[in-house]
Amino acid sequence: MRGHKLALWTAALWIAGSFGATASEPFMATGGRTTQPVGHYEFCRRLPDECAVRTERLHPVELTRKLWKDIVQVNHAVNTSVAPRTDYEMWGREEYWSYPETVGDCEDYVLEKRRRLMQAGVPASNLLVTVVRQPNGDGHAVLTVETHLGDFVLDNLEPLVLPWAETNYSFLKRQSSRNSGEWVSIQDGRSTSVASVQ
Repeated sequence: MRGHKLALWTAALWIAGSFGATASEPFMATGGRTTQPVGHYEFCRRLPDECAVRTERLHPVELTRKLWKDIVQVNHAVNTSVAPRTDYEMWGREEYWSYPETVGDCEDYVLEKRRRLMQAGVPASNLLVTVVRQPNGDGHAVLTVETHLGDFVLDNLEPLVLPWAETNYSFLKRQSSRNSGEWVSIQDGRSTSVASVQ
């Protein structure tokens, strides 16, 4: 609990300073439509309402101090209440996306964080499942929150909520803000060699 309080305090100090600061790359640059991860495709087939959100007018959510507190608390709560397990360990197969109860893999953490933040009033169009590549080459999923101050990442491997450009990931693709069942590429200008994750 002490670690959580420290993380919350540190994050609060950071965001307080950021309200008047401009990051070098606060928003991800997205490209055209790209392939949907097979796990997400099957998730959409099982729960079609999850992937039927359409948004015509896009506005990043306003990052108030209350919302920042909610984001940090949701990230911490899910990270500490769900134990990491691979899909193969849980389901005997690869890439089975689901809402976790007590165990889950990276996509499951993301889905639960997205659900809780939607329950807190954040529009679905601002909560985007995102596929990245770790420095060791492994694929990984995080949740991107689009705000008026930039894109922030909620990650089960990192206790702090960070601006996307301050992570050490190569960003590959994410859900479309306009259609929760479609995906768009990310043009990560920080990386010179970004490969596609199918």
